Amino acid sequence: MDLDFKITGIPATPRAQHEFRQKAERHNNESRVGQRPAEVPPLNLGKLGDWEEEDVWYVPASVRQPRVATPDSSSTFSWGCAISARAHQISRKPFKKTPKPPPWEEEKVIPEDLPPPSERHRKQYQQYQAELREGFRLQSQRAQQPSHPPQQLSAREEDLTPQDERALLQQSYTSKPYTPQHSQRKLEAEDLAILRRKQAVVEQVMVDQLSRAVISDPDQNRARSEQTSPSETGSVPMRYRRRTLHETQVRTRSALTENLLSNKLRFDARILSRNGRDASRELIGFFFACDKTLTVYEYRQFGRNRTNALPFIPKGCYKHECGRRRGMQYSIHDFCVGANLSFSSHGKSLPETMKQRPLLLLRITDVDELVKDMLLASTADGVQGLLKEEREDRNILMAIQGALRDSVRNRAVRTLTGLGKRLRAADASGEGVLGKEEIRRAMQEFHLTLPDKDLDAVWRMLDQNGDGRVDCGEFMRGVMGEMNEFRKSFVRKAYMKLDPNKSGSVPMTDIEKFYCAKGHPKVVSGESTEEELKAGYIQSLRDACLDPREVSYCEFEDYYEGLSVGVPGDQDFANVLKNSWGI
Repeated sequence: MDLDFKITGIPATPRAQHEFRQKAERHNNESRVGQRPAEVPPLNLGKLGDWEEEDVWYVPASVRQPRVATPDSSSTFSWGCAISARAHQISRKPFKKTPKPPPWEEEKVIPEDLPPPSERHRKQYQQYQAELREGFRLQSQRAQQPSHPPQQLSAREEDLTPQDERALLQQSYTSKPYTPQHSQRKLEAEDLAILRRKQAVVEQVMVDQLSRAVISDPDQNRARSEQTSPSETGSVPMRYRRRTLHETQVRTRSALTENLLSNKLRFDARILSRNGRDASRELIGFFFACDKTLTVYEYRQFGRNRTNALPFIPKGCYKHECGRRRGMQYSIHDFCVGANLSFSSHGKSLPETMKQRPLLLLRITDVDELVKDMLLASTADGVQGLLKEEREDRNILMAIQGALRDSVRNRAVRTLTGLGKRLRAADASGEGVLGKEEIRRAMQEFHLTLPDKDLDAVWRMLDQNGDGRVDCGEFMRGVMGEMNEFRKSFVRKAYMKLDPNKSGSVPMTDIEKFYCAKGHPKVVSGESTEEELKAGYIQSLRDACLDPREVSYCEFEDYYEGLSVGVPGDQDFANVLKNSWGI
């Protein structure tokens, strides 16, 4: 019996194994579904999955003939990068961004169904465009100015005096005084105390204003005016009539209601004065949108728990007393942080120190912006910008202040404290006002050069009454500039901690007691001791004071005004005050 044996097996190479599996799959498919039509492509399931084997068309490099032609994607040898291509990559020009046109030159897309603007809105838009162009021009000028190299900004050792070196040590005291958790708890406690104080003041002011409106209304005394004359026949004698000082029943119809008074804008303010007692007063004002009146109250604290709000400026309609807006009534647009409010000192129940000056200047330190936006939306007042003359004056002052502050940046503490001390010594009358020549000589002593044209422009802006004299503090603020209200709040808080009774002066012994230098980087690193830094700070304050035994508010303020020039960051400046005084 003949037997035919057919030996089958699985090929060993990967390529042969793949071909064997393909044939088996085709045979199984054809046996199941029959013949495949010619127009239908074959189904190859092996190509669908990730195949870990080598490519079926892979040919080892040893079998293929090597190619030594010009390099391309199929070359066997690597020829590197061509020199011309590498040079082309290095010399390739950077991409230049097309400059964006100014906002006022951009093409505006206006809908077809939009009605034409009114004359009032057209004027407001023109004023907005003018302010935008002015701001763009100033920004372009600042960008075109050559930046000073770092070696010019850093002070050289031979130019620094011992007082300047002590000031630089204070400027470096910017480390964070508290941990983030401690800072958060401290900030929340301060915010809660301020909120409670403001709520108490608002309640007292509302009660005061509502009672004043009823008592002062003439309609309330209508019963007394209707009484008959005692000379008439048959009238009751005056001694038998019911006589009262005030009718307890409310008869008035024009008195303000609580709903009307609730539409008010609250703002905080301080007095611009070199007198420490006046500068330490805490003022809270209110602007009522119903009749465009305003009033200012002084917050007083008696002891630990008793507080009160006393009237400082009575409720009424007031106008600007100085500046380009002189004679214009105050509106809600005038209340913003950093703005000044001017009042006449005549006919008001002000302290004697304030009545010596013709004007009372208040600086707004805080405004309830949320309420202001709501009142602006309800009154539908247009956007009110600066006047053309105000913009010109502001640009002149900013240019002068920038030039002088750059020239004294490395000696700002010595210059500002020395200039303030020199001006106070020259004020023999004690009124705080000086003439132009006296101020010019004082500036020359401290190498502050100001052209006659700029000095005349500043003098024209500050000398409102034209008597040839200006306030010393106002002149220093106008020429040298001043720190913002955020920084000023920490300076005032530190001085109020030293002077809780608001007397206007602090003994030098209290300065030595409260000043702390244990967290200074020099003390932490061991380069200096706490006593050395404290002695240097005390000596700097003594150099700035007329009386070395005490420090007045204006002397304390001048020192930190100079220190603020060399500290660019607001938070760093706040840390200097926090570290030094524990506020």
